[in-house]
Amino acid sequence: MGLQELLSTYGGMYGQALLVTWRMTVVSYLGAMALALIVTVARVSPIAPLRKLGDFYVQVFRNIPGVSLLIICVYALPNLRVVLDYEACVIVTTVLVASAFGSENFMSGINTIGVGQIEAARSIGLSFGQILRHVVIPQALRSAVLPMTNLLIAVMLTTALASQVPLDPPELTGLVSYINTRSVGGILPFFVSAVGYAGTAFLIGIVGNRIDKKVRILR
Repeated sequence: MGLQELLSTYGGMYGQALLVTWRMTVVSYLGAMALALIVTVARVSPIAPLRKLGDFYVQVFRNIPGVSLLIICVYALPNLRVVLDYEACVIVTTVLVASAFGSENFMSGINTIGVGQIEAARSIGLSFGQILRHVVIPQALRSAVLPMTNLLIAVMLTTALASQVPLDPPELTGLVSYINTRSVGGILPFFVSAVGYAGTAFLIGIVGNRIDKKVRILR
């Protein structure tokens, strides 16, 4: 099967698969960022059990393969009477893994904040929550733009886990399996999907670099 025949036959499905990949990426990334922020706040909390719980969360989900988590979501959760559709399982898996790495990115940003700023905030009577809102989180976010850009790309690639479940319509990697089970596509369907991933990652990188230049903290 040549490129022209492939695109004429499956071009519409590739467009749809790319949209599915983008949708899952956006939903997963927003969920991962929100959860990463919560976990990071727990890790810097003055309450010791919360700090330990946050660190435990990161160590667990940073070191479990995504496919293992996906299997748990698909096959184990129903035993607990928690039944999710296949796309939700992929998104939950991606959020759990990405939030652990996202928390590490936030911690790296927090570590760039001088201790003197925290002490100054305490000296004027700011509470822990106020210090987080007005001093720590804004600077951590600005310092973590590039790492979070890389995380967004990683999230997009992680959504390829959806190829392991019968998602309808499929995302980019799942579409390759769909094509090769119905015709002799060979390596070409993989190449077209790879172009979709690489093109999206390239655009994400450009946007991320521009944002970083605007909000970067000069030290």
